[in-house]
Amino acid sequence: MKLWQKDKDALKVVNDFTVGNDRELDRSLATFDVLGSLAHTTMLESVGLLSKEELALLAKELKSIYQQIQAGNFSIEEGVEDIHSQIEILLTRKLGDVGKKIHSARSRNDQVLVDLKLFMRAEIKQLVDQIEKLFKLLISKSEEHIDKLLPGYTHLQLAMPSSFGLWFGAYAESLTDDLITIESAFRIVNKNPLGSAAGYGSSFPINRTLTTELLGFDDLHYNVVYAQMTRGKTERIVAQALSNVAATLAKLSMDACLYLNQNFGFISFPDELTTGSSIMPHKKNPDVFELIRAKCNDLQSLPSQIAMITTNLPSGYHRDWQLLKEKIIPAFKTLNDCLEMTGLMLSAIQVKKNILEDEKYKFLFSVEEVNKLVLAGVPFRNAYVQVGKAIEAGTFRHSTTLNHTHEGSIGNLCNTQIEKKFKATMEKFGFEQVVKAINNLINSNP
Repeated sequence: MKLWQKDKDALKVVNDFTVGNDRELDRSLATFDVLGSLAHTTMLESVGLLSKEELALLAKELKSIYQQIQAGNFSIEEGVEDIHSQIEILLTRKLGDVGKKIHSARSRNDQVLVDLKLFMRAEIKQLVDQIEKLFKLLISKSEEHIDKLLPGYTHLQLAMPSSFGLWFGAYAESLTDDLITIESAFRIVNKNPLGSAAGYGSSFPINRTLTTELLGFDDLHYNVVYAQMTRGKTERIVAQALSNVAATLAKLSMDACLYLNQNFGFISFPDELTTGSSIMPHKKNPDVFELIRAKCNDLQSLPSQIAMITTNLPSGYHRDWQLLKEKIIPAFKTLNDCLEMTGLMLSAIQVKKNILEDEKYKFLFSVEEVNKLVLAGVPFRNAYVQVGKAIEAGTFRHSTTLNHTHEGSIGNLCNTQIEKKFKATMEKFGFEQVVKAINNLINSNP
């Protein structure tokens, strides 16, 4: 029997269909359900809905459950619907009627909401840590290979000289902009929905500001109807931020697959980071980058998937939202894995030197020759025609000497400025406040 049932068991097929994958997915929310309950019971005692003795008993058992989860010794029992039910059952089994009081002034609706908010907040912190590592690696590689030139392409045709310094640095700055969108999503995530109950508040004199402070949220979702409306909206905003990072990794992976191809031959990797063929002994396949590309392309569809699940829903709670867990919870692990593997590959990348000395790349320098004529006083359009005719006549001559000095060019990467922008966004998250609040919640004695 479920906690929400009255006197009849649900038909098994209905139960199985409505529960879906909740039991499996809710393991990811276990820690956060305990944290939400610790804050909620502390608040209940502060407004007289629990005695100090009852709070002490509940806090002790909740912290014991928390330790079990951290140690990997926690599971949702067979027949128990979800993580919320499991924890309440454990408390009631140990404390009797005191355990049953934990749900006062709360609905599973706001309980799920706060669990998901806390989960996404923690996952965003892990994600940002991974992004920072990759960002620093890209900047390091950009500086290491600042003088090594490679072809630049437009329309996949030879265009102008580029450099590995530019290539690595471009993806570092891309992550800088991606981080801005993640920080914006974090601002939405880091608001407290607890106390909105089923979506219409409570007649109990609860203190939502207190739970906001206890859980380290920046603020609360004030309007209780809107607090419930953020379900789906928050996931979509977070998914869009994740998809931005995924797009950066997918493009980088495509570049790497091309550059490793023998017709390009710009980069290589140690044998242990590539895979072979069952029939062709010469193969060194970029399987890691191909899978990163595929996984990240899939992640780019996530905002649309979430939007289609939630499109046209009116205000109030809907069971449709349950399916969002299946989308957003695994997405964090997928993107974190892709970031980690990208870092592994790039840390071992081998860059070819003197690529542009090959005769086939000589026309990359056509613009340089046009610019030389312009500097000598020839109008640009005339210089363009003059160099074009030389190319057609087979008399084109060039120098591989480059003089790019403006901001963000081959000779002036502006990596310091890019690092400064990245750091400024990092400082806006305020993870220290979150960590401090959670540590206080776990370690305090009621």
